[in-house]
Parts: sequence; structure tokens; C-alpha cells
Amino acid sequence: MSAPRLHADEITVDHALVRALVAAQFPQWAGLPLARVEPGGTTNAMYRLGDGLAVRLPRTAGAVGDVEREHRWLPLLAPHLPAAVPVPLGRGAPGEGYPLPWSVYRWLDGETVAGGRVAEPALLAADLAAFLAALHRIDPDGAPVSYRGGALAARDAGTRAAIGRLRGTVDTAAVTAAWEEALRAPAWTGPPVWIHADLQPGNVLVAHGRLGAVIDFGCLGLGDPAVDLIAAWYLLPAGARDVLRAGTRADAASWARGRGWALSIALDELWYYAETDPGMAGTARRVVGQVLADRAHGGR
Repeated sequence: MSAPRLHADEITVDHALVRALVAAQFPQWAGLPLARVEPGGTTNAMYRLGDGLAVRLPRTAGAVGDVEREHRWLPLLAPHLPAAVPVPLGRGAPGEGYPLPWSVYRWLDGETVAGGRVAEPALLAADLAAFLAALHRIDPDGAPVSYRGGALAARDAGTRAAIGRLRGTVDTAAVTAAWEEALRAPAWTGPPVWIHADLQPGNVLVAHGRLGAVIDFGCLGLGDPAVDLIAAWYLLPAGARDVLRAGTRADAASWARGRGWALSIALDELWYYAETDPGMAGTARRVVGQVLADRAHGGR
């Protein structure tokens, strides 16, 4: 069975292809059991190989840069972070009809966060704050700019286009007002720092309510640390957001930009995945609702 298609230009990946790639390029692992991971990622198809390995293959040519980024930088960042991150164990080459580079990683145990429901939200918020503090202070020398490393204002045209596509699906007047409020927040004037930039439910693994691992560093690079505050609306219930804010020492402007980033990303995802990935679309809808609820309560 192949991974469900999410993109018009997606490459078909199935069990037989992954088995053939592993056998040809990593014969030492060829006899291990192979199973597709569900739910899969939006930019990579993922398979579990044996008990301790994960195979990740880009779904489109546009995700090829993620392979280079993770293999180059994650081994350097990992020792400085308080939670596990993917450890590249093998870099696969195009072959067997698959045209892109791909990766084998160490498997990381844990459960994803579903619907903002976690056993210990305040503890998870504190763990996320510690992770972000550590990530943001790593030496940025030589680091690439993140895909989401620009100013929030650079997303204005795209966000307004997404709002237009969602007319009848969301309260466009309320969403537009929330977006324009975020744009009025003072821009980041400090030096760019390392950011993950995609702290969503599928990219954070928890164990007993605590942060166990952060995965999928395809957006990794330098940018405004406020981008990582999207975790407040994507991962946490309202009552735990103040813990994250305090732990990251986010000022009012940073918090407003973070909320704007969460809204913009969620709007994009809501229209893009409406037909192909109900789980992603559902998460995006919840985030939009949480941002609007925050605004209704004074934008805390």
C-alpha cells in the first residue's frame, strides 16, 4: 500500500519501493520488518524499519533540501538540546525508480499531541520552553535562513489569499482583524536565531505528558524566535500558554507575532489539506479557533 497522496506533484512511495531501496543500499537492514507509519508526514513518507529505525522519503522534489539540512545540522545541534531529535544513520541515494535522496534515522519513541490534549500541559509547556531556550542560544554561525525566517509581514499576501479561499469556512471578518492586529506588532530587531519553525502535533513526541522528542526539522534555520511560539496554539490548551510564554520570556510583541504566525500557517493548512488530510485540516481549524478565542479574551 502506498502513502496517501497529499500533493499534485507527489512521488508514489509504497512498501515494495522502500523494501527495494533498503535492500539495495543498506543490505545490513534488509531483513528487518517494515511498516508504514500512520499518520504520515505531509512532506515525507515514513516507514518503521525493525524496532530501532525510521525510513523517511520526501514526497516531492521540493522537500529535497530537508535531507541535506537535517544530515548536516542535526548532529551538531543534538548535543545542545534537552530533548531527543532525529539522528541520521544513513543517507540514501536515488534508485529503484525513486528519484530523490532519502534518509534512515534512529527511531524515537513517543506519542504525538492530539487536539491540544496532553496529560500534563503545564509540564509540557515548561519542557517546550526549555527546548526553545536551548535551541535559540546555539551559535548560529554558518546556519541557513529558515523557510519561515522572514518577517511576518512577508506572509501578508499569501495569508489574505488563504482567507479568501476560506470564505464560508471561517469567520473571514474576525480572522482578517486578528491577522491585521498581528501585523501591527513591532518587528523583531534582534539577531536571527536557530528556529524549528514547525512545532505542530505531528512533530512533537510526548511520554507521560512530558516532552520526549522533537522531530521533522525541514524548516530548520535562522529567523525570528517568535515563529516557534506557534507551539502555544498548536500544542497547548489555553491554560498552559502562560507557562510557555514565561519560560521563553516572550514580550508582548513577540507573543503577538507568534500568534500571527500560528494563524497564518493554520489558514494555509486549512484550505490546502481540506480534501486530502482531514487530520491536518482539523488541527488547523482548531488553531484558528484558539487564536480567535485568545483575541476575544484580550489576546493574552
